[in-house]
Amino acid sequence: MRSRVLRGAFIGFGHAAAQAHLPVWQSRDDIAIVAATDRAEARREAFLAACPGGRWHATLDQLLSEEALDFVDICTPPGSHAGLIQQALRAGVHVLCEKPLVTREPDGRAIAAAARAAGRAVYTVHNWLEAPICRKISELIANGAIGAVRKVGWRTLRTQPAAGLGAETGNWRVDPAAAGGGILFDHGWHALYCVMRWLGGAPHGVEARLETRRHAEWPLHDTATLELDFGGRSGEIFLTWAADARANHIDVEGERGRIRVEGASVILEDQSGERRWLCPPPLSQGSYHPDWFAGSARDFCAVMAGGAPGNLDEAMRCIQLIEMAQRSSDAGGARLVLRDQAPEATAAPSRQARTSTRKKKIGAPNAVSSRNQLTLPNSAKATTR
Repeated sequence: MRSRVLRGAFIGFGHAAAQAHLPVWQSRDDIAIVAATDRAEARREAFLAACPGGRWHATLDQLLSEEALDFVDICTPPGSHAGLIQQALRAGVHVLCEKPLVTREPDGRAIAAAARAAGRAVYTVHNWLEAPICRKISELIANGAIGAVRKVGWRTLRTQPAAGLGAETGNWRVDPAAAGGGILFDHGWHALYCVMRWLGGAPHGVEARLETRRHAEWPLHDTATLELDFGGRSGEIFLTWAADARANHIDVEGERGRIRVEGASVILEDQSGERRWLCPPPLSQGSYHPDWFAGSARDFCAVMAGGAPGNLDEAMRCIQLIEMAQRSSDAGGARLVLRDQAPEATAAPSRQARTSTRKKKIGAPNAVSSRNQLTLPNSAKATTR
């Protein structure tokens, strides 16, 4: 028996929506994109040309009141996500949202509570896990190719941030209010969920330093270094918009071998020698990948159907770690330790139903300081500005 076609609409129709999301939705026979809205009226013609038969709405209120929707696909700058998600949940629709889900941990907790109350899914696009390179790494780890993972190294090198649509304000990625922060929000979110997946959980502690190495004209940091303590295992993340060339490097060390990435190749080194798999494209090639988004779309549809738990806990952990990294950097790279590793549990939905990165004194009530270590409760938050 053919399942009902789900009706979706875009909130925001920029590069990600037009180049990655829409082609995937249009390739599925169980989804119909019926409408869109965007604060930039100039996007109207682009949407109507790409989605014949779709309807354009001048405001989100109009969209939610006049369309019978099952879900919305939010592709706006991160600073707007929390309010848009809450409004969609109040209208009783499921939510797919580009990363980062939110720019403040309290907003994430409020969204988790609202999603539970509404019985609706909130799913974040963690599409890098669907990149052929990352899928191969996940497969090798799952198959025990290197034994238990001991260490993951991740390096993202860019010469500048990707362009973002926004005629009124220029590139939103360099606007702290719109982006939430610098490269830590833009690429750190991807690195965090991948590293946590491969190390099998959340870290116990974080040390971080945020810097401006080249782009002093922007009021946010262009470089971030994070060290994650997983209790005898570790993650090391380096991100920069100040490199001389685009590149990505991943190195996964296990008890019986090593996985590393060179360009578009995944290389396994173990006692039997070296094996290579070509998994194009390189992670540094392009910014919008419909094939990567296809996996997120598939998983989101499963969550809407009530057959999968979703990734809201993982998104909550990402924003928590980003805020801890900000606090660590503000405290001179102090190691911050989570007392409670477990994020707030979230139920699967019913079938029916520049941020604080400048050096300053750190005021941390409920924190215990011991030389260069601060222990924070699970609800610790960073101050953004």
